[in-house]
Formats: sequence, structure tokens, C-alpha cells
Amino acid sequence: MLKALGARAVLCSNSSSSTSVVRKMSSAPASRKFVSVEGSDIHSRSKPDGFRFSLVSYNILAQVYVKSSSFPHSPSSSLKWKPRSNTILEVLKDLGADFFCLQEVDEFESFYKGNMQNLGYSSIYMKRSGQKRDGCGLFYKHDCAELLLEEKIEYNDLVKSIPDGNSSNDDDHTNIQTVHADKQKDVEPKNGSKSNTEDRGDPNDPRVRLKRDCVGIMAAFKFKDPSRHIVIVANTHLYWDPEWADVKLAQAKYLLFRLAKFKTLVSDRYECIPEVIVAGDFNSQPGDTVYQYLVSGNPSSNLMLNCLDESPPIPLCSVYASTRGEPPFTNYTPGFTGTLDYILFSPSDHIKPISFLELPDSDAADIVGGLPNFSYPSDHLPIGAEFEIIKE
Repeated sequence: MLKALGARAVLCSNSSSSTSVVRKMSSAPASRKFVSVEGSDIHSRSKPDGFRFSLVSYNILAQVYVKSSSFPHSPSSSLKWKPRSNTILEVLKDLGADFFCLQEVDEFESFYKGNMQNLGYSSIYMKRSGQKRDGCGLFYKHDCAELLLEEKIEYNDLVKSIPDGNSSNDDDHTNIQTVHADKQKDVEPKNGSKSNTEDRGDPNDPRVRLKRDCVGIMAAFKFKDPSRHIVIVANTHLYWDPEWADVKLAQAKYLLFRLAKFKTLVSDRYECIPEVIVAGDFNSQPGDTVYQYLVSGNPSSNLMLNCLDESPPIPLCSVYASTRGEPPFTNYTPGFTGTLDYILFSPSDHIKPISFLELPDSDAADIVGGLPNFSYPSDHLPIGAEFEIIKE
């Protein structure tokens, strides 16, 4: 059963407090609310003294990709950076999450870093490799959590695992193999605003296929509550092309491989078992090979690149799928409407989602015609969840 919350408590607080401070959602540019989860099928015990925090993932749409020719359905003035940046900041202020995992962040130094700092956030940024101008940004409220460790992921590192001649190489335990596949038919968008018209080289060479300049961030945080609980947050953006689903699967496997090593490092150094949350734009729909691998470890496809083990080293489940079902879309344009963005977490007896960010219906007045527009500054929608850490 779901219950809408007209206003929500300030997070990073003890849920047993008898006096709660509420923060009303702004009506501009678009009203957003979190919906509480009751009777969820996530098996986790609940205590009244749990510690709560919120996380939002949002492909913010890099300004470098914003062209009228790519978004002819959008009001032209809504695509200009000044009004877009104002709307972006209003959206982020309105959501007020404790953690933001943003993708397609350009203008980091000139806009995001300072403005988010003024709102009480510290940040970690990873620019994409090569000549790409955007990247991933992880923003966290510095009065809520303390950064302990961080690592950055360059998926181009996968290329190092394939020497000349495509013979196998066990360096870094990546063990990427070449397997023939005639077709890759995952149904995903060919978004003209983000596709790259440059010559991508020989598509039959796995070293060429893997060099897509995609990145990610992993960071361990200690909450500034009495429990001092530690959580790992990962933010990533996988490759976009639906014809290169094997590359996305290799990236997903490498992400979890690196994440498992990072979790071991954090566990050993701080003598704990940290919770794990992975968020981002995975450019894959429910049922696609990447999604199936992440949530079940069973990619049912014979793809060209086979990276790492077949089963993920960290079990994950999707917040939305486990509470209310994946939304019908997180990307909404006339050319493509579908779900590409996810918040995943490793289930345990010590963490559970207690609410999720409500998304608009397809007939909502402020998204009819497609995104972006004056209310939604990106072609993607923000997704979010509030988690509760169960104290020992």
C-alpha cells in the first residue's frame, strides 16, 4: 500500500524523534513528492530508532548536448543555459536530498560546484575520458555525512585487459574474452542529442568497442549520527548505443568488480560491513541484459564481449522494482520513452527503502509533448529514495 506524503521530514535524522521538522515541497518549477512504502516485499527488519537519509539520481542533461535540432519539441528558450541552470538549481533545492548522483554534468566548476556548496553540499566529480566535456558528480550534505574514501572508475581501463591478438589476459582479473555474436537487439534509445557521429573505429575489435570514455564514482561515507554507520554510494553512466549492448554489459560487470574490491577495502580498514547503493543512468531497460545482470546475475544473451564472472560479486535489487514496480519511463521524448535510470542497493537486515520519489504520469500537463521543458530541464526525470539504516 502506498501513501502520498504532502511534506516530508528533514532527513539525516533519528526516526524516533517525537518532534519532526518538515520541509514543504516547492511548487516551482514542478511539484515533487516522496511516497512512503508500506508492506514492501523487501525483507528487512524495522526498528523505531532507525537513521534515515535520502538519495536522488538524475541525468541532468549536459548543456553541450542541448541543441534545438535534437529537441525540436522543446520550447527553444527552455534550452538556453541561463533558464535551464536556474530550473536545475530549483529542482535540486526542491528535492533537497542528502546525496545526489548526477550524470551528464558539464559546467561543474562554473556552476554546480559553487551553487551546491552554497546549499550545503560537498562534491566529487569525475569528468569523462578523452575530449568529452561532461561527467558524473556525487554531491553530499557535509553536515550529514563525512567522506572517508573515494575511487573513480574509467571504463576505458577495460581496454588494458585485451592485448594485441585478443588473447586472454588475467591482469587485474578482468579476463575479457571475445565471443562471436551476430546480433545485439536490446531495445534502447538512439538519442540524437547524445550520440556521437565521430568514427568509432573497427567495431569488431573489442579494444575499440570498449573505449567509450564512460566513467563512474565510488565513495564511502560515515554518517554524522550517533551510530556512525558507513555506506558506499556509487554513481555511474553507462554507454548509450543499443547496438553495443555487449559494451554496456562489460561496463556493468567491471563496475561491480571494482565495487566489490572497494567494499572489501572499506570493510578491512574500518572494521565494518558497509551498506552499498548504486545509482545512475544505465542506458538499459528492464529486461535488457545489463538490467538482468545487475538484479539477477543472469544476462540471457550471447554478446561479443564477456567480462569478468557471470554472476555479480554484490547482489543488488532495484528500489522501485522492489517497492512499486519500475516506472514506465524515466526518459521522455517523442522519439523514445522508457526507463533507463535506477537506484540499486544490496539488501541486508540493516537497510531498507522507506519511500521513493513519485514520477509524473504520461498525461501530466507539465510533461505532455516531451522533455526537456520549463518544468523539467532534462530529457530524464529524477528518481529518488529515502532509506532507513537499522541500528544494532
